Amino acid sequence: MSDTWKAVELRVARRLGGQRVGCTGLNTPDVTTEWADVECKHRQALPKWLTTAMEQAATNCGQGKLPLLVLHEHGKHDMLVVLRLSDFVEWFGGEA
Repeated sequence: MSDTWKAVELRVARRLGGQRVGCTGLNTPDVTTEWADVECKHRQALPKWLTTAMEQAATNCGQGKLPLLVLHEHGKHDMLVVLRLSDFVEWFGGEA
């Protein structure tokens, strides 16, 4: 399968057991499941600091635990949680 943004959305939908919504011209998610609406972002390359931090989380993770990366922006109260899709599917379900 090609690596276009459409193909990525379709792959995510399949992995999560949902369906790709596609471009509707409205404010809709890229992928929807029974329990989640997903926004997908496809880039040629992700920032190196981000992938390195995720690798560090996975390396330092204890046996049987879920590796999470938490991102905080200075001056903000809420934070982002990042995890690998493969880990998410393993822990919370979806397609293999």
